[in-house]
Amino acid sequence: MKIVTVIGARPQIIKAAALSRVIKNNFSNVINEVIVHTGQHYDENMSQVFFDELGIPQPNYNLRIGSASHGRQTALMVEGIEEILLEEKPDYLVLYGDTNSTLAGAIAASKIHIPIVHIEAGLRSFNKKMPEEINRIMCDHSSTLLFSPTQTGFNNLLREGFSANTKMPFTADNPGVFHCGDVMFDNSLFFKDVTLDKSKILTDNELQARNFILATIHRNNNTDEPERLNAIFSSILRISEDFEIEVVLPLHPRTSKLLVKNLDSDLYEKIQQSKRLKLIPPVSFLDMIALESNCKLIMTDSGGVQKEAYFFEKPCIILRSETEWKEIVEEGTAIVVNADENKIFAAYDYFSEYEGMSFPSIFGDGKAAEFICETMLTNG
Repeated sequence: MKIVTVIGARPQIIKAAALSRVIKNNFSNVINEVIVHTGQHYDENMSQVFFDELGIPQPNYNLRIGSASHGRQTALMVEGIEEILLEEKPDYLVLYGDTNSTLAGAIAASKIHIPIVHIEAGLRSFNKKMPEEINRIMCDHSSTLLFSPTQTGFNNLLREGFSANTKMPFTADNPGVFHCGDVMFDNSLFFKDVTLDKSKILTDNELQARNFILATIHRNNNTDEPERLNAIFSSILRISEDFEIEVVLPLHPRTSKLLVKNLDSDLYEKIQQSKRLKLIPPVSFLDMIALESNCKLIMTDSGGVQKEAYFFEKPCIILRSETEWKEIVEEGTAIVVNADENKIFAAYDYFSEYEGMSFPSIFGDGKAAEFICETMLTNG
């Protein structure tokens, strides 16, 4: 069997590591994987380092699309992916998540009738102003095999008309939907121990385990809207000062560029002078795991980091108006605060006093990638 895997953004590169690793270790004699990198994340710190560190095979193709408007970027990807699919003639196109690379792959494959496998199917924020929401819905509804990481995602698909009772052979008109667990949980289990030997991020930044906050901010509506960006950074600075705790913030390239432009000049100066706020360059996957597993609490607008907070049993403050990972909120381990300074502060105050938090297993058994490979082979 031949599959073409499309990746483009940093989270997709990491997710692909789980599938590539299982193919190499368990299915190398029956599955041939061709990797296509769209170049959506083209910064070396945001892309190449992950191939090197996670042991992912180098891409067979790199479209080097780079940054552009949604329409232009997606169109260029569609054109490039279609050419590769016509050349490779795969049995499946494998797509991850909800980026423009995902949407482009779904459009290209569906037009020439190549079956689509969507990993992370069924996630919904129920906010169609988010480009990611449109991308994930359109990909789901053109897929042949849909693998949901959670029961909630699986239920979302059923509500949208998918059936849990379809029989093989699965097609785009008769899709198979599965609740299989999360490939990122597979990765977190696999790489957690590796960080003990390879990551020096804590010592390099003089961080003490369980005595710092990890924050990540990268979504367009947070970085591009001055009011939101100011509220978030003002609250982070306030928490660091009032609770006398360090905050480490690996800066996404877009966030770094917009701090000077969109932050109030007085606030920006205070951030630069703060001894408790550590703004650092983007970190590798292993360093991120080290930060996540050793911090006291996580503040983020990243869907992936929300999950990883749960994997490593850390409370999470969600800097968005909604989340597609509703389970972690329902379990009481995360609070959605949007970009409201008072809510952000109150959430941290609550978690700093809360004892006895539990993290039931809701993301599978760490073998999602194996299930996905076996299902593709069975249907193939």
